[in-house]
Amino acid sequence: MSLWMIIPVSLPVFTITGIWVVYAIALYNQHVCPVHNWLYNESCAEQLPLQTGPVLCCTPDNIPLISKCGSLPPESCFFSLICSTGSFLVMLIGLLHYAHVIEKHRNCVLNTASLSTGWICAAGLIMVGNFQVATVCPEELPLHLH
Repeated sequence: MSLWMIIPVSLPVFTITGIWVVYAIALYNQHVCPVHNWLYNESCAEQLPLQTGPVLCCTPDNIPLISKCGSLPPESCFFSLICSTGSFLVMLIGLLHYAHVIEKHRNCVLNTASLSTGWICAAGLIMVGNFQVATVCPEELPLHLH
């Protein structure tokens, strides 16, 4: 068994764990509401169990979407790091797969297309991770975050 198989396995392990860490940081900083709070707009009357600061009203603006969790500092830094590392792993896995197909078979259009598609997806992930809406378009932020 080759050690090269660690690379494809590390991609989902690293990214899934990283996304949950970003969510935990955003929840700790009260930038999003907990996932288990399904009473958005009705939760203003009761204290949430994890709140330590001012009362946070869970509105649809605080739904813990991946892009919402990674839009404000300090969790935006970790979100950028995870997206950049994940995109590097996607590019590396795509290149290794491309080389493996060439070695075992001959090169074909489908192999080149899969490499190109993977690298385009990796470039998109870099864009998503490093250009958050909160820093690129601050006028779209709610008034209490300015």
